[in-house]
Amino acid sequence: MKTKVFNLIILDESGSMSCIKRQALNGLNETLQTIRRAQDKYPEQEQLVSIVPFASENIRLLRNKESIKEVNDLRPDEYNPGGCTPLYDAIGFGINSIRKAVTDDDSVLVTIITDGEENSSKEYSGKAIAMIIDELKKKGWMFTYIGANQDAVSVAMTINITNAMNFVQDDEGTRAMWEKERRSREHYFKANAMCCKMPSPDMAREARIAMACDSNYFDDEEDKKEPQDNKNNKA
Repeated sequence: MKTKVFNLIILDESGSMSCIKRQALNGLNETLQTIRRAQDKYPEQEQLVSIVPFASENIRLLRNKESIKEVNDLRPDEYNPGGCTPLYDAIGFGINSIRKAVTDDDSVLVTIITDGEENSSKEYSGKAIAMIIDELKKKGWMFTYIGANQDAVSVAMTINITNAMNFVQDDEGTRAMWEKERRSREHYFKANAMCCKMPSPDMAREARIAMACDSNYFDDEEDKKEPQDNKNNKA
């Protein structure tokens, strides 16, 4: 039986992203290619993709829990920056778009990318989002936050995300950000494959929860700890 992996990518589409539109679009499509390679490398994982661009009144699903085998790259006309930054509403919308489909045996990787802080949400507060994220991390959902023009680590902490990274909003900085995100995603898929091989679903679930509650997603691979079979590592 395959383990489903929900890749939820929440991407800022506010006006300030227009200066890096090309880099953002290219980086996202390269990330889709990384997910395709992971599907081939780890056939026991069923890779599903959801993409949520967000700006002002325009929060939407471009891809909705689609198998990576069926996902097409984003076209330039599908990503058009403009408007403000309803970050909290976008996170809440994205989570709700997949939540009912996720079981305790599935894996979820939520990636949030923004070049500015929250400034226009109407439905969700930061406190509400923090509570939701805290609840879902305890179920093994992995959340990551990538931000420019802010202290991304501090901002992420306000909504209970401990895996965060800053990036410089220019051509070189944006390309470097996507490259590091892809390396981290590849390691996540590798670690998740190890979880799938554990002796029981309960052990796999515990390992995913430990990963989600850790803060080393963006660390270099040699600094990361692999998921452990707790039964085999007890003193």
